[in-house]
Amino acid sequence: MQQCHTGVCLSIYIITFVLGLPSNILAFFTFCKKVRQKPTPIDILLLNLTISDLLFLLFLPFKMYEVLNDMVWAIPYALCPVSGFIFYMTIYNSTFFLTAVSVERYLGVAFPIQHSLKRRPVYAVAASIFFWIFSILHLSIVFIVPFIGKKASEHNDTTPINSEVCYENFTEDQLDVLLPVRLELCIVLFCIPFLICSFCYINFIRILSKLNHIDRRRRLRAIGMALGTLLVFALCFGPYNVSHIGDRGECDGRS
Repeated sequence: MQQCHTGVCLSIYIITFVLGLPSNILAFFTFCKKVRQKPTPIDILLLNLTISDLLFLLFLPFKMYEVLNDMVWAIPYALCPVSGFIFYMTIYNSTFFLTAVSVERYLGVAFPIQHSLKRRPVYAVAASIFFWIFSILHLSIVFIVPFIGKKASEHNDTTPINSEVCYENFTEDQLDVLLPVRLELCIVLFCIPFLICSFCYINFIRILSKLNHIDRRRRLRAIGMALGTLLVFALCFGPYNVSHIGDRGECDGRS
């Protein structure tokens, strides 16, 4: 079972929380104001991305406490599936919104006239609702897995998941369900969005590089934003999703 080094994980969680919470709160109020005044598709998508990130940050202290307590779940166990669900659901939901933003920006530079004529905030609202529902349905596996093989486990005087740890130490029956789901999450909720995001931003950069009428500073800032987003996408979501591709012995039990 793969375990996170306490010092490394706790440092990452604390830095993420301390830097992320105030910046996302500020972004939330900024995008709320923009959406109320004059909603645009990209502002709606960014508002939903910010909400997803805020949910992630609000439940991050549970993970911080778990790591600090040597991965022992000392909080009421009922909060384990809830915190796990929010933690993982918001991660994958963010990949969807980052991808949608990349598509919106690519269409804006690749087909400026056609896209401006068909650009409607309602499309962004519909896409946002779909992303939330799709992520929620996929990550509901967090609530289902503890009950798989429960009766058989009870007959053997064992429990499907040790109540002292959160979402680990799975039975064979649970792994038979969980491992294919993990692989599907990696492919559908990470690899495909990442490929789409890469295609959009690579072409976004290529097109911007040829537009000489745009101010050089603005062009470089936009290119830097695109490259930065791709880098964040790969570094923040890549390693975790790559861990989904492994054999049964390497599974750490986190979907």
